[in-house]
Amino acid sequence: MPLPENIDGLSPAALKALVVKLLEKVAELERTVAAQRDEVARLKGRPPRPNIKPSKPSGMERATEPKPADRERPKRGPTRTKLTINEERTIEVSPPAGSRFKGYTSFIVQDLVIRTNVVEFRCQRWLTPDGTVLTAPLPDGIQGHFGPELRRFILAQYHQGQVTVPRLVEMLQALGIFISKRQLIRLLTDGQESFLNEASAVLRAGLSSAAWITVDDTGARHKAKNGFCTQIGNEHFAWFGTTFSKNRANFLNLLRAGHRDYVINAEALAYMRERSLAAHVITRLADHPDRHFADQEAWTRISKSLASPHSRSTRIRSR
Repeated sequence: MPLPENIDGLSPAALKALVVKLLEKVAELERTVAAQRDEVARLKGRPPRPNIKPSKPSGMERATEPKPADRERPKRGPTRTKLTINEERTIEVSPPAGSRFKGYTSFIVQDLVIRTNVVEFRCQRWLTPDGTVLTAPLPDGIQGHFGPELRRFILAQYHQGQVTVPRLVEMLQALGIFISKRQLIRLLTDGQESFLNEASAVLRAGLSSAAWITVDDTGARHKAKNGFCTQIGNEHFAWFGTTFSKNRANFLNLLRAGHRDYVINAEALAYMRERSLAAHVITRLADHPDRHFADQEAWTRISKSLASPHSRSTRIRSR
């Protein structure tokens, strides 16, 4: 920026404008120099300048500052639209003579009802003409002398709420449920095949529909032994399984998602050739009349019989 020839002849307003321009120019040069220093430090491998943020005002200073008048609290949505009315009660009042009825005013109260519900099922019994006694079956979901809602409450409190067995027994007994510690443990451990089947179904559905999966494992303690918890899943599903091994055979077994049978098909033979399995074993498996084996025991028998090059061809059918 060129300077004027006669600075002394400038008016105060012109001098002020000139000073402002010079200050802006100096600030721009300082920013350029700082950027060049950062670039030189980066090229030389030096650490960058620390980014020191301005200090925040203390609590006392913030307390003395006036609060903005236009600040409003966040508005809550209507609660009534989120609730399902289970019961309606009409509260009556005795008005004086000459009063006119003006309708009702609504007041909603949320409450929780926890009580025992003992049901006695009287199952009919019929004697058929052939002498057979026919008894009406119990409704679906009834297993033992404890109902499905109580079983659901126990599982939620123990697994999700992390309530210990002694405290859970004490809680149920205080509510009027006649249950012992042994019975409670049986409810937690026995008859959980449906949960295992559901977990296997989740894994099968996830593996069949997922474009990719992630796998990880961590140490776990199970039945007083050191084991491993394997996680399989992606952004849409997650599955966990605890075993006492983390080798390749164990992982392949987990990927079977509960299936116990073995099938020799084109994909299996191609995998064997890719893994350089013995050629005579692949040939015998391909020529064997049995391609489906019910369990690992049947598969082990046939694989051992075909593994030896001197073994005779045998036919083993799984039952």
